[in-house]
Amino acid sequence: MTTNTDARDQLIDLAADFYDQFAAGRIPEMELPTRTKSNIEYDEESGVWTYGDRTSVRSANSVNGARKLLKAAFTIEFLADQLDEDRSSTLRELYYLSESWDNDEAQFNSQDESNDLVEDLEIVTGATREDFHMRPEESGAKVMGPLRLREQTNRGDRDIHCQLDVGQGGYQIPNNPDTIEFLENDAEFVLCVETGGMRDRLVENGFDEAYDALIVHLGGQPARATRRLTKRFRDELDLPVVVFTDGDPWSYRIFGSVAYGSIKSAHLSKYLATPEARFVGIQPADIVEYDLPSDPLSDSDVNALESELEDPRFQTDYWEEQIELQLDVGKKSEQQSLASRGLDFVTETYLPERLEEMGVA
Repeated sequence: MTTNTDARDQLIDLAADFYDQFAAGRIPEMELPTRTKSNIEYDEESGVWTYGDRTSVRSANSVNGARKLLKAAFTIEFLADQLDEDRSSTLRELYYLSESWDNDEAQFNSQDESNDLVEDLEIVTGATREDFHMRPEESGAKVMGPLRLREQTNRGDRDIHCQLDVGQGGYQIPNNPDTIEFLENDAEFVLCVETGGMRDRLVENGFDEAYDALIVHLGGQPARATRRLTKRFRDELDLPVVVFTDGDPWSYRIFGSVAYGSIKSAHLSKYLATPEARFVGIQPADIVEYDLPSDPLSDSDVNALESELEDPRFQTDYWEEQIELQLDVGKKSEQQSLASRGLDFVTETYLPERLEEMGVA
């Protein structure tokens, strides 16, 4: 794990590089991978999305470029001081804090601008925003299952069992999951669940206890911390990871972000993505087999499905068959549509049969 000193040194080295360019009589610049969809490549070997070879230069040879480097310098100073003091802040706070800086040109015009700059600093330094002690607003993602862990907090270490020491809400995933040490694991697999309603159903029905499952609530498009912890479950505990979402193209992309990474965080794919993850459902085949309550596909749904047929992440026999079937039947269904067969159907029939079919449980 990167220490405060390591992260601070990486930031100071970047600032020193700006200074050295000035001292040598050169116009300061900062080179970055071009962060566009056209420069994202699917790495067949690692099974994740990464940046390609194209680069862009932030240069002070224009007013706009100089302003960006000025904002980077002020941000580096703030982050270095924050690490010195062993404090943290949110991405939102950074945006507002810039209003107190003594140079109006260094202030951010929007939070998107400050967020993008933090990502630039991640790419250039090789550290992560978590290493800088920067955090997003809480995602609310939780874990429930037979795992004892130790979490480092600013109030000391805490040993927590993710069933016995928590209520039905579960253990809340911290902003930086690398502060967690796994102490004792009795889980057989990890089940990532898209919606809060389905997560609550599984916990109320005791699925985590009956099947020794670690239930991870994704909360829609999963936060980085959720994806990082899921990857650690796979890599360090050697647990199979399966993903359970709604049956629509947007939810398939949630699976894709867990398994292969996202375009926005392509510089961290090897840190966040779990290419061994597999999809449980809701499958289009399930909609047909169980005659699930459904809604018709919208035009945007159809376009998204057709786009996924061209997406390297979904170019397998399994996904091509499922997507073609969904386009044919013209329907989509939510996870909770399984309740049409009773509240216990998902935990007594659907998941046990599907997981057995996949060789997981």
